[in-house]
Amino acid sequence: MEAETKLSDFGLEIVRQIRALDQFGNWARIGDEELLVKKYVKTKEEIKLVPLIADIDEMMINDIKMIYKAIALSFERKTGVVCNVIMEMSHEGFGRCAVIADRICIVNKYFKDAHRFSYRTLDALFEDGDKSLSSAIEIYEQYKPCIQQG
Repeated sequence: MEAETKLSDFGLEIVRQIRALDQFGNWARIGDEELLVKKYVKTKEEIKLVPLIADIDEMMINDIKMIYKAIALSFERKTGVVCNVIMEMSHEGFGRCAVIADRICIVNKYFKDAHRFSYRTLDALFEDGDKSLSSAIEIYEQYKPCIQQG
């Protein structure tokens, strides 16, 4: 896969996650970048079409959770430490997602209006994922001594 060689660890992992859920091969002919754009990128005009007050559907919740699963799996590949992704979301789009490694919360994200969740560009998605991954590793390394003491 040509596009995979250009992607970061987070980018590769989110593509793997999406492809793994494609049970019937619906996305097999779609390139990685095009697939990510369809799922996560919306222009300002597209966002304006989404109502301010609306319920969030399960598919959108799963798409958001997939981002944090990709961060968790990328973290696991880099550190060897197993993570859990915990996500709670109300039908109105308010909620929280946390990634926990050992006893340390390495990612904590609060959502409001999650039904309008998107990125403006694919690069913004990758930048946010890579930043969250490096931040998670820093947090884990900072608080790792606390695990050994407890």
